[in-house]
Amino acid sequence: MNKVVLVTGANSGIGLALCERLLSEDTGGLQLCLACRNMCRAQAARSALLTSHPTARVALLQMDTSSISSVLSAAQEVRLRYNRLDYLYLNAGIMPNPQFDVQAFFKGLFSSKIITMFATGEGILTQKDSVTPDGLQEVFATNLFGHFLLVRELEPVLCQAGQTSQLIWTSSSNAHRSAFDLEDIQHQRGSQPYSSSKYASDLLSLALNTHYNKQGLYSSVICPGFVMTNLTYGILPSFPAFLWTLLMPVFWLIRMFTNTFTLMPYNGAEALFWLFKQKPESLDPQAKYHSLTSGLGHTYTQPRKMDIDLETSQALYEKLLQLESEVRKKHKASQHVHCSPAGPGSC
Repeated sequence: MNKVVLVTGANSGIGLALCERLLSEDTGGLQLCLACRNMCRAQAARSALLTSHPTARVALLQMDTSSISSVLSAAQEVRLRYNRLDYLYLNAGIMPNPQFDVQAFFKGLFSSKIITMFATGEGILTQKDSVTPDGLQEVFATNLFGHFLLVRELEPVLCQAGQTSQLIWTSSSNAHRSAFDLEDIQHQRGSQPYSSSKYASDLLSLALNTHYNKQGLYSSVICPGFVMTNLTYGILPSFPAFLWTLLMPVFWLIRMFTNTFTLMPYNGAEALFWLFKQKPESLDPQAKYHSLTSGLGHTYTQPRKMDIDLETSQALYEKLLQLESEVRKKHKASQHVHCSPAGPGSC
């Protein structure tokens, strides 16, 4: 049986590294679908994968998780193309360009907090979010809600009798309970939208297990560690590229003392790849699976308990269902408005 794998945000970083690793493992029995916002980059990623794996089956799907209409039409396309989906990697994400506190950064460089500072941006970053055309907070929509809507739309291909399917979320060590507020799930009033969205994905994963395990659908969460990707470079937009190059030896040195500095996308994708090979029933729904790299460069996966509880996860799930209902009504109404002025038969 061919395994069907869909990866969101697959054109760069750990999403692309995961695709490369999956194809290296098994080109014959794999149908890979790269769901990306930018189709030029998606084409380039597909070409790169096919260069190293000429016989692989790699399809493309245009999808922007921050856009409701994009998610709905992409999901419809997936249902038309595939009669089942074995793995759905919910990996797409954005981190808005933060305000960078230079003073705190240099203070942190010479303190015991240096590892935490680089791994999570704690103490040196505050972020400004924006609002999507659908009226949602952009980070919340991209990192969490668009993926939630996608899962709901793909239920027919994910939940099938006699088969198990896996949802695998790319979370972060920056997922802090303190950044999340159940009364403000979109994080409109806070300054840490990224951290809030990642903590919410940890909670949501637990809730999805509660609701879908009986239908053979399992959800897991990973942390890629500190990886040098476009997302990381975006943390310090004013930082010239050569400074990152100068910092690399410092990062390699830090890695001798901490296993969370995975640094390379290949290493960051370790937990994503490890989960591909596990029986989902054997996984712990309250654990986050961390990609780790030893000082000598050996990569491995380790589960760590998440700071989450069933009650909060259920409350978030219900709020997301309510928001989904509102968003669908609004979307339907806007579709109707676009269609009606031209008269009957225009749609």
